[in-house]
Amino acid sequence: MATAYITHPSFVLHEMGAAHPESPARLGAIDDQLTADGTLPLLLYREAPRASDEQITRIHTREYLRHLHAVSPPQGYYRLDPDTQLNPHSLEAANHAAGAAVMAVEAVMAGEAKNAFCAVRPPGHHALKDRAMGFCIFNNVAIGAAHALEQFGLGRVAIVDFDVHHGNGTEASFRDDPRVLLCSVFQHPLYPNMPLDDSRPNMVHVPLPPGTGSEEFQQAVSTRILPAVDHFAPELILVSAGFDGHFEDDLAQWDLLESDYFWITREIVTLAERHCTGRVVSVLEGGYAMNALGRSVAAHIRGLLRIGGTVK
Repeated sequence: MATAYITHPSFVLHEMGAAHPESPARLGAIDDQLTADGTLPLLLYREAPRASDEQITRIHTREYLRHLHAVSPPQGYYRLDPDTQLNPHSLEAANHAAGAAVMAVEAVMAGEAKNAFCAVRPPGHHALKDRAMGFCIFNNVAIGAAHALEQFGLGRVAIVDFDVHHGNGTEASFRDDPRVLLCSVFQHPLYPNMPLDDSRPNMVHVPLPPGTGSEEFQQAVSTRILPAVDHFAPELILVSAGFDGHFEDDLAQWDLLESDYFWITREIVTLAERHCTGRVVSVLEGGYAMNALGRSVAAHIRGLLRIGGTVK
């Protein structure tokens, strides 16, 4: 079975101003790299559907959804928070981004794909149940996880978040749901600067300081995240795949390489093969240095495909 690659044309129509780092050029950089290195033809291309209101409101409130429709601008921009704006196409893109996660869950659960990568915009892991935050409108990974729980009756879903920013929205969605294990490795202190609640056994926080490089990152993941996922024995693994910890990315201060993203992906895939017949759904989050983003996503996808040599 192939790795599914799920995206949609609406994603490049969402933009928040010429100077905004979360730009349409991000997906172009990914496509260019996958084309250049010959990976794209190996993937099972799928166009994301719109998520239904029912699927979205498993995570977000109906009042929030109504608010988004009410303020979506016919032209120009509407500011949702200091970092997040709607343009006339943004809500459509956000619906398809959530729909990509739902489609990916359905594809791997049905055995149509071994695993999946969702090349989406806007990202999602900061979005709260009733408001946008940090470039995020809908929490795509959380919507995908909720779909797996409700539609397929799963009892153990793991989410691994390796974006350099903590996925506070995903934490808020599932902190009281023992069916979901969230393991998040992130720079601290850094946006969103939320208090970290370590009292819940299904929330595994791994904050690492500025300057974290490959050795520190891999050691922390190996000692904290991988054992937690292994012990949980998930029936499905979702990934908030952020690549803004790369040393070329200016939005944070980690010093990771694309080889680190290959490594963590191979480790996640190995756990998925042990516990859930390889079912992994990965959803794009951050990554704002274009060349580094393209190379890092390509490394991540090679890890999902299980091609390429061992990278230290």
